[in-house]
Amino acid sequence: MKGVVAFLLVLCYLAISDAWTCTEAPRLNNVQQIDAGHGKVVARDHYYAYFLAGSSWYRLSTLRLKHVSAGPAGIWAVASNSLVYKYIAGIFQHSRGLSMQQVDAGGDDQVVGVNTGLNAYCLRSASALAFSRPSSLSWNSLSRSMRYISCSPHNGCWGVDRSYRVYYAAVTPTTCRSSGWRYVSGISLRMIEAGTDGKVFGVTTAGKVVERSYISSRYPYGRSWVNIPVCLRMRHVSYDLGKLWVVSQSGFAMQCTH
Repeated sequence: MKGVVAFLLVLCYLAISDAWTCTEAPRLNNVQQIDAGHGKVVARDHYYAYFLAGSSWYRLSTLRLKHVSAGPAGIWAVASNSLVYKYIAGIFQHSRGLSMQQVDAGGDDQVVGVNTGLNAYCLRSASALAFSRPSSLSWNSLSRSMRYISCSPHNGCWGVDRSYRVYYAAVTPTTCRSSGWRYVSGISLRMIEAGTDGKVFGVTTAGKVVERSYISSRYPYGRSWVNIPVCLRMRHVSYDLGKLWVVSQSGFAMQCTH
């Protein structure tokens, strides 16, 4: 296995552009999803969630999960039974309410997610921060059908709809009210991640990694897409504190710096 990984890395070094340097991430087998936010990095294999400390991964729980996210609102996850959990004092505490398939804790203390009916919802920042024991959560509809959603404290929320189209909206963390969704043309994505600092990356339906460029106060939704030429077909991407984390379709994880 190590020989295969080394061979893949050689290919990647040849294929990556000069602007990015990628190396193998700390070894974790069969990575399905990774999320970096607010200085934390979490990942999930086929069953469990792990937390990165130094160069080692530590399993957070024996709870079987289908999505995990880290950010200013803490570490949140969705279990295989679609219940939403928050990681508190070493334990995943479950909530009652909507059944979800994906959540994101990367916003300005609010949590957003996509329910099992592929509709986007938001949990107000006060509710997200106060949640500490099993209880009900009241989610607010974001009035948009989505298959994936992610928010940043500095750059609103980004989502991918049922048809793999990209949308952007400013969402107020305290009320979960949105400015209305704006269609961002030019590409079809399977997932998208907004970093804590406002940078936005995604994975196309063909498995390519892209970045949204020219994001500013004048153009909060950016102006164009830039391809990041990685050699493998990717399934997931995340970004935080200058590091881009990418996961291949085969479950191989890399970390890249600009």
